[in-house]
Amino acid sequence: MHSNTVGVKDRLGEIVEVRGDNGGPPYLVRFGDGHTSLIYPGPDCVIEPRTG
Repeated sequence: MHSNTVGVKDRLGEIVEVRGDNGGPPYLVRFGDGHTSLIYPGPDCVIEPRTG
């Protein structure tokens, strides 16, 4: 998730559960600090497929 506040770093997380219909949001996301949150991604989010 790109930060929309100056001086605040972007956050990287992993989708651990899809709760919407047909693979859509909301997504349960685990962030690097272990925090999980239910996310409805907005224009500041980039979802990339997992590789490897």
